[in-house]
Amino acid sequence: MKLLVERDYDSISKRAAALVAEQIANRPDLVVGLATGSTPLGLYRYLIEEVQQGRLSLAAVKTFNLDEYLGLAPDHPQSYRSFMEENLFSQIDVVPANTHIPNGQPDDIAEHCAAYERLIVETGGIDIQVLGIGRNGHIGFNEPGEAFGRPTHLVKLAESTRQANARFFSHLGEVPTHAITMGLKSIMNARRVLLLAAGADKSEAVYRAVCGDVSEDHPASVLQLHPDCIFLLDEAAAALLPAELRQDKGMRW
Repeated sequence: MKLLVERDYDSISKRAAALVAEQIANRPDLVVGLATGSTPLGLYRYLIEEVQQGRLSLAAVKTFNLDEYLGLAPDHPQSYRSFMEENLFSQIDVVPANTHIPNGQPDDIAEHCAAYERLIVETGGIDIQVLGIGRNGHIGFNEPGEAFGRPTHLVKLAESTRQANARFFSHLGEVPTHAITMGLKSIMNARRVLLLAAGADKSEAVYRAVCGDVSEDHPASVLQLHPDCIFLLDEAAAALLPAELRQDKGMRW
């Protein structure tokens, strides 16, 4: 695990975009795992800028999103398909057929989860997985207590997660209670992981993920076992970490 600390949210967003863009430039058909929520929005804005300025192409890139709310149609305004279309896909040259997000309304949940996992494998596996981190340490929608060995599956959302995401809905009652998520096994199978965190409200979750015991009680702690993982943090999110753990800002993948 490598820890990179930048001044603020914009700085980590710009650094994340540079890391991802460099990998795509080196391998145009990269398979990238994507996340939703507010944290990766800055990364996506900088990637959009790179594409629109002609410095980067995602035409051959394939993407897999971490998760989707159960019960929401792809065109629902709060679905993660809608989120990705609005905040990234519609503004870059990615091929729509190369973008993959779990279906929130599958006929057979178990089969859909298994098929999503198979598709990741058949595509060659994820080269870079982008992650955020929840205040309770969840990554994807893998809540505390989720087994490390699970692939893509159905999960009941913790009440704290629903409350944190209620800002995207009219009220808490509209927030789905379940989701389909790539499991911790799926995430750990990615060749590289890039976790982004910003703000003082994420500092304890980051500290436990980096310095705490590896425990299913704090899902992000499993990343201590990943062979090629970067935590890219702003100063506030890194506030509780020992200074000696920070890496050289000139570090590259």
